[in-house]
Amino acid sequence: MARLETLKVAVVGAGKMGADHVRRIEEAVSGARVSAVVDVDAERAKAVAARVEGCTAHTDPAAAMAAADVDAVLVASPGPAHEAALLAAFARDLPVLCEKPLTPDAASALRVMEAERQLGHRRVQVGFMRRYDAEYMKLKSLLSTGQLGRPLMLHNRHRNVASPPGWTSEMLINDSVVHEMDVTRWLLGQEITAVTVLRPAPSANAPQAVQDPQFVVLETDGGAIVDVEIFVNCGFGYQVQAEVVCERGTARIGDGQAMVTTMAGRWGGTIAQDFTDRFADAYDREVQAWADATRRGQVTGPSVWDGYAVAAVCEAGVRSLAEGGRVEVELARRPALYDVS
Repeated sequence: MARLETLKVAVVGAGKMGADHVRRIEEAVSGARVSAVVDVDAERAKAVAARVEGCTAHTDPAAAMAAADVDAVLVASPGPAHEAALLAAFARDLPVLCEKPLTPDAASALRVMEAERQLGHRRVQVGFMRRYDAEYMKLKSLLSTGQLGRPLMLHNRHRNVASPPGWTSEMLINDSVVHEMDVTRWLLGQEITAVTVLRPAPSANAPQAVQDPQFVVLETDGGAIVDVEIFVNCGFGYQVQAEVVCERGTARIGDGQAMVTTMAGRWGGTIAQDFTDRFADAYDREVQAWADATRRGQVTGPSVWDGYAVAAVCEAGVRSLAEGGRVEVELARRPALYDVS
């Protein structure tokens, strides 16, 4: 495949994440431009498309992908719409960057995986952006050297100022802890085999009937134990922290060592208030890496297998939340297409 000079991208979904990706591609990513915007809300699609010269607006993903000026697809629509958009992209053999979740459940993720396997080559990079965060990348690099010895435990904290309207207890697992599930697999190079969700007394700041915070314990096939404190109505800021405990040492990220000021008898800094703030560089790096690989005719980054494996872990987590106790993760056999070289 000849190298594409400029990657022409159809962005599916014009909500907060999709609109931010349109801005990102136009302002921060080289070698790519947005040629089409798709949203079920026609007016919203038109409003976002109007920000980009020559960009067209659509309500049907398949119609947008059929346009002559679309080389690739970025899917940022709600999770339940991902499967249809991915299958439409496969029908035209178009490369895709699909925001997490790949799909909302393991069964639909398996269908997507089988459809990609039938193509005979990878087409999807899943948007687990923490793999592109500078701090997580440094931690991964350090663990890969073996200097600290075998990882034994991984502690995670994930806090949001407030949950969006309509959030449920299950969404703390499916939309928040999903990130820790992926970075656990990536950092440790191990699959998650069981999930236990513990339910502390709900915060007074949590919406009615929402179990917040939660304490999630993950077990891996390498014998590591991983814990995640998820607290999405902490009230003070957005924090993501991780500490890995190994045989010969520990390593911690996420302490927010940004600028500290001293003034008027006080010292301190700031705490990010939103994930798009905290991970802005990671999103830029992720989309740039996808665009560069796609222009070379390659697919890199988190795969459909990764999306499926995390969906299966989420299902076990939601079941543990509902029923209590430890729930084992059931995974299908990994196809050779996704074997790690």
